[in-house]
Amino acid sequence: MQSFSFLRQWRNMTRGIARRGTLISPARVPKLGFSTDSDDPKLKDLLDYLENLKNYERSGVPKGAGTDSDDGFDLGRMRRLMDRLGNPQEKFKAVHIAGTKGKGSTAAFLSNILLKEGYSVGCYTSPHLLTIRERISLGKKGDPVSAEALNHLFHRVKRIIDTSIELENGSLSHFEVLTALAFALFAQENVDIAVVEAGLGGARDATNVLRSSGLAAAVITTIGEEHLAALGGSLEGIAMAKSGIIKRGRPLVMGGPFKTNIEWILHQKASLMSSPVVSACDPGIQTILNGFERKTDIPYQSCDILIQVEKDLQLFIKLYDVRLRMLGYHQLQNAVTATCAALCLRNQGWKVSDESIRAGLEHTYLLGRCQFLTREEIEMIGLSGISILIDGAHTEASAKGLSDTIRMTYPDAPWALVVAMASDKDHLAFARQLLSGRLPKVVLLTEVSIGGGKSRMTSASSLKDAWIQAVMDLGIKFCDIGMGGLENQSGFSNGLSEYGPDLIIGCQVGSVEDSMKIASQLLAASTENQSGLIVVTGSLHIISSVLASLRR
Repeated sequence: MQSFSFLRQWRNMTRGIARRGTLISPARVPKLGFSTDSDDPKLKDLLDYLENLKNYERSGVPKGAGTDSDDGFDLGRMRRLMDRLGNPQEKFKAVHIAGTKGKGSTAAFLSNILLKEGYSVGCYTSPHLLTIRERISLGKKGDPVSAEALNHLFHRVKRIIDTSIELENGSLSHFEVLTALAFALFAQENVDIAVVEAGLGGARDATNVLRSSGLAAAVITTIGEEHLAALGGSLEGIAMAKSGIIKRGRPLVMGGPFKTNIEWILHQKASLMSSPVVSACDPGIQTILNGFERKTDIPYQSCDILIQVEKDLQLFIKLYDVRLRMLGYHQLQNAVTATCAALCLRNQGWKVSDESIRAGLEHTYLLGRCQFLTREEIEMIGLSGISILIDGAHTEASAKGLSDTIRMTYPDAPWALVVAMASDKDHLAFARQLLSGRLPKVVLLTEVSIGGGKSRMTSASSLKDAWIQAVMDLGIKFCDIGMGGLENQSGFSNGLSEYGPDLIIGCQVGSVEDSMKIASQLLAASTENQSGLIVVTGSLHIISSVLASLRR
């Protein structure tokens, strides 16, 4: 029977791993793209300095940290730091972007639109995948800040930061200091405009030192349940926290779609601040996803974006056959949100042509967001005859977007999942969402460090428990192959029938490259050697691990 044939193949594979330590010897990989932090000695002083500060990306965000309460982040200390640095955030105009999902992609779309128009643009986002320099780009090319420039600025202002840390009793964080450095760089380079992504929430976030006098527009992309405890314990609390970036008299661009009560909260805050509102879900906006094409290693989706809004602000543009390299319906929505923000700037007198909007949207591409590896990159990992998609999805909503993209790009091919996640995510909801669409043949759970540490990492076995719960809730017939081999696995035949399981679930503790290789062989064994798709997801940290392996 196919099921037991598969089990014999799996036993042979895992025995091979035990003997050799790895399934396939690692490929020798030339370095691609820009270097990682560890490759650049110029960043050592800064990285060592930041390493000694509180890093909530590594340790997790405390309960209530993003709320307007006694437990919330102290924006006052950030304002005092900026005052000691000469308030560089007041020396440039800015677009401030908050949201549960989509803010990084929206920031990238908008930055590229402005770059195509010829502006000098500063862009500040988080987190990064390979080097901390990714978080800060500036100039007319939009390149990551050079190690030399970042190192020089750090040493120039280090004494001020030292004094601030001492006066604030050591409470300044990694993110606060890096935000201050980014704003100082933007002022130093005299950028025309900065696109700034909030870190957590909005009201108490370090980026919210931006004032109404310098704000060109505020953007809120989506409201979801990520960081629920840190932002008030409810969707309404999260909406209130993120609405803190709305400034008096400055336009608000809403992405969405939002639940009715959440939209009401945002509109109420905008009304209190006398801020005009533009919604990317306005009835006057029509979007059409025409289809997906992959003629080369660079896939794209063809879209029409038609905007005619005549409420608080008058916005108009018609773009046909926009070829987005950012894939999925959710990325189309992010592109529309960025376009609305660009049109708001045009409404204020900024020169932003239709041609620059189209070119900026089409040029935008982010590592680790529905990214298909090239044939060369797949061979570097040690695989062939298979496709690999990497995506940093880690919430229920982003899992839905990923599932839709898989269905659009690979509607028929068998596929496997390799998943690692942080401990503060909703593992069960994430699993249910990915299992509710077109069912994968294989789910392999693994582990990666989170923010350079282990404290927020979910063990592969704990993650597997959540996926098995989701599988059972959905009534899917499965086979749990456990960790490593099948020997002494009581109940390994759980869910098997003479026709075999619908889904194979297992664990792998080791490198992500090994996990992809094992997933590939499991997929081949369970589908009679059909070629298929491997999807690596669950966290930007697992994506960072994949990309770093390609540059080693």
